[in-house]
Amino acid sequence: MTGDTPRPDASPPGDASGPAAPQATSDTTAPGNGHGSHGLAAKGKLGLVIGAIGVVFGDIGTSPLYAMREALSHSRSGGEAELAVLGTVSLVFWALILVVTVKYVVFLMRADNKGEGGSLALMALAQHAIGKRSALVFFLGICGAAMFYGDGVLTPAVSVLSAVEGLGQAPGIGRNLMPFVVPIAAGILVSLFMVQSRGTASMARAFGPITTVWFLILASLGVFHIFDDLSILRALSPHYGVMFLIDNGVLGFILLGSVFLAVTGAEALYTDMGHFGKAPIRAGWLWFVLPCLMLNYLGQGALVLSDRSAAANPFWEMIPQPIYWPVLIMATLATIIASQAVITGAFSLTQQAVQLGLLPRISILQTSETQAGQIYIPAINGIMLVGVLLLLVMFPTSSQLAGAYGVSVTGAMLVDSLLAWFIVRRLWKWSLPLSIAAITPFLIIDIGFFGSNLMKVPDGAWAPLLMGAGIVLIMWTWVRGTQILTAKTRRDSLPLSDLVDMLSARPPHRTAGTAIFLTSDPGVAPVALMHNLKHNKVLHEKNIILTVKTVDQPRVRDDNRIAIEPINDDFKRVVLSYGFMEQPNVPKALGLCRKQGLKFDIMSTSFFLGRRSVVPSSTQGMPLWQDRLYIFLMRNAANPTDFFHIPPGRVVELGTQVSV
Repeated sequence: MTGDTPRPDASPPGDASGPAAPQATSDTTAPGNGHGSHGLAAKGKLGLVIGAIGVVFGDIGTSPLYAMREALSHSRSGGEAELAVLGTVSLVFWALILVVTVKYVVFLMRADNKGEGGSLALMALAQHAIGKRSALVFFLGICGAAMFYGDGVLTPAVSVLSAVEGLGQAPGIGRNLMPFVVPIAAGILVSLFMVQSRGTASMARAFGPITTVWFLILASLGVFHIFDDLSILRALSPHYGVMFLIDNGVLGFILLGSVFLAVTGAEALYTDMGHFGKAPIRAGWLWFVLPCLMLNYLGQGALVLSDRSAAANPFWEMIPQPIYWPVLIMATLATIIASQAVITGAFSLTQQAVQLGLLPRISILQTSETQAGQIYIPAINGIMLVGVLLLLVMFPTSSQLAGAYGVSVTGAMLVDSLLAWFIVRRLWKWSLPLSIAAITPFLIIDIGFFGSNLMKVPDGAWAPLLMGAGIVLIMWTWVRGTQILTAKTRRDSLPLSDLVDMLSARPPHRTAGTAIFLTSDPGVAPVALMHNLKHNKVLHEKNIILTVKTVDQPRVRDDNRIAIEPINDDFKRVVLSYGFMEQPNVPKALGLCRKQGLKFDIMSTSFFLGRRSVVPSSTQGMPLWQDRLYIFLMRNAANPTDFFHIPPGRVVELGTQVSV
């Protein structure tokens, strides 16, 4: 298995076997990579910071609702012993420092791919750093992507449910509302997924201010209760965290999984880097989000030290009754925003996966005429909604969901650390001892958290593992099936140079106009061209062999989009290059050909697509069940005409039957 994903004719772009892309390091001139903010006014910088607070930190900002409760409840004393409280707060504090601040904010955000982050962006960067297609890097990339999808389903469920559960402790009527918690949470989530098709640009403007107010509420509640027992400040020493783990023995290892809930959402710092840039995210975390979170966790700890019964649900217990309902409403809004961020992230990840050839073509709709990143994917939206509702049925409380939550996030973080090794060693060219010294501490932390969350498999951690395994299987099947199909096509195809020589020796009947033949392999004669010659026995006056490929960087500048290679007077080879975060638009790209001397009328041009009817084979390729899965994915892929934005009235499809 390799990371190379060659394509059958008229399949989505993703042929990464073309010329090597430019070095995928941070582009200091690209917008949104954190370096372009030097010329911004102070107001503009503040706006980016507030925007980052709304989108990037929404998930980690809802962790105080349940993280302390879960960690305390799993301790040997049930969270009522002084060491349990001090140890839990200490572990949370140092997890925020080591995992979020040191690993992501200081270290990993340096490993950007032209300003973009995330598992697939890091995979593409690592592939480029190695200089060849690596099976290990490819596998790690799809595992990281699969874990993110699990996170994308779990985050809305656990966040919204944990906020709505606050109704159960509402002054006066809490007990009467408890039976309606799950239905209310389900209603909120269904509404959230239903509005995705309308776009979120208008809502996104309010995300930053609302989340900023939410963090101020967290800080205020924390300051209000820190004075309940100022000795909680002792928890800032790592001594108490270590002693707490030792005191709990084997249970201490399991406790790490609950403590990790405090840093869920940390990978969003890296994944959403391209939306706001490094500087706003770093500033927002260091000067605002981290202090607000720590004040709240310290306040929760002080409250429990002064009133041990508050350990059962410290966050909701710390809210004074006169402001309970406003805080509950704000908590619900904060969880909705956190959910929106991961839904949008899932759309973006799917677009990258399609472009990189990990998934079949899928319908991707633009919801904004001005913002390229505003997309909506109906299939992913529907699948995620079904997954979220199933989780609410299987795990009707946030405590049960918390048991399933950590595995997907820790898995994604572990993948990030492993991929970072290739960046440090191959791209940054650090020495072997220095590379080991840099990566090993992160791996130890990630393996510890991941292992502790695996201990929760009986409690629900099996759910994200099952989802992740299914997604990895789908991606692997699609990539492997496409490789087999392409290899078989190459064996059965005629080299384009041989065909050109044959046509020069025995010219067929010519017809006016231009024909464009889409193919993933520009070196062989496209299936559609061969069928056109065989059945129609004609050749157009001008013929363009068109290949759309994806390079290992997020975006490609227009002046690097097109490469034209004349073959002879009748044929020209054209390669369109797209980044893995771009949507291909063939007519728009071909319009740029005029600047390079290739002129034709797009409305008098015929596009020929090769469509394959694939049948399973029990004697070759993949197992029969996997053949059937690949065929199912292929049949449900989006129409290439829509995917490439080709005018439907100009398309001719010619098919053939192939076995895999």
